[in-house]
Amino acid sequence: MAEETFQMNRGAVATPSGSISYFRAGEGHPLVLLHSLALSADMWIPIIGEFLAEFEVLAIDLRGHGRSTYDGQDFSVEDMAGDVRLVLDSLDIKKVHLLGLSMGGCVAINFAATNPTYVDRLVLCDTTAWYGPDAPKAWSARARSALSSPRLMQVPFQVDRWFGEKFRRTNPELVSHIVGVFLETRPEVHAKACTALGAFDNTGLLANITAQTLAMTGEEDGATPPEMGRRLGAEIPNARFVLAPGLRHFAMIESPFIRRAAVQHLLGLEVDEEAVSREVACCPVPSGEAPAQAEEEKI
Repeated sequence: MAEETFQMNRGAVATPSGSISYFRAGEGHPLVLLHSLALSADMWIPIIGEFLAEFEVLAIDLRGHGRSTYDGQDFSVEDMAGDVRLVLDSLDIKKVHLLGLSMGGCVAINFAATNPTYVDRLVLCDTTAWYGPDAPKAWSARARSALSSPRLMQVPFQVDRWFGEKFRRTNPELVSHIVGVFLETRPEVHAKACTALGAFDNTGLLANITAQTLAMTGEEDGATPPEMGRRLGAEIPNARFVLAPGLRHFAMIESPFIRRAAVQHLLGLEVDEEAVSREVACCPVPSGEAPAQAEEEKI
C-alpha cells in the first residue's frame, strides 16, 4: 500500500485477565493475523495491503502486548490462544483464515489444534511447535534479559535476528516502524511471554490440525531454524513447507514473494514452492509501505 492509507477500526474484548485489543480493516473472508514476541498487531501495518486486497483483516494484540492489558500474572501460549477464541466469539466470527508469525505462530498452532472448526486455512511463518529440550533454560535467560537490559539496548540483537543486512539498509522506515512497536512493549510482558514460549510444546497436537496448512521459514532464521518449519510441514496433516532463501526471522515482513505465497494458499490456489524459492533468492525486495489512519470501534 505504498503512498496509501487504509481505514481501520480498533476495538477491545473484555476477558477475565484483562482486555484484548484488535483492529479490523477491509472486506471479505476474515483473516486473523497474530504477531511476534514483544510486538503487537501494529507490526502488520506496513505490509497489510496485500492481505486487504483479498480479505477482511482482524489483527489481534496478544495478551499484554500493544493495547491489550493483562492482570500481571504468568500466562501461557494456550492462554493466548484462548484469548483469540474469546475475541472471535465476541465478534460472532466462527470461521477464519489464520496467519501467525513466530510467537503468533505458536498461538496459531494451539488455536488451530484445539479449535479446528474455526480455521479454514492456516499459514505458519518462522515458528515452531516446540523450541527443544533446552527451551526452558534458554527462554528463562531471555526473560531475565528482557527485564534487566534497557529496552533500547536490546534493539541491535532483535533487528539482526529479524532482518538481513541488505533489507535493513534499503528499508529503514519499515525497520524503524517495527523497532518502534518493540520499544513500546512493556518489559514485564516481554519476560512473561518468553517464559510462556519456554514452556510451550504442542508437538503432540499437530495431528489434530485439520486446516490446509502452509509453513514457511527463512533460510537464515536463527530463532526458529528451518528444521522447525520442516517438522510442521511433515507432522501437520495436509501441510507443506516452503523455505525462503536468504531471509531471516521476519521473512513474511521482508519478502513480497512470501506474502504472495501466503495469499495464494489462503485463496486455495496452488503454491509453487520452487518458484517462490527462486523469486526470493533472485529478486530485490521493494521498500516499505506507508502506515495507516485509525478510528476507534465501539463494541
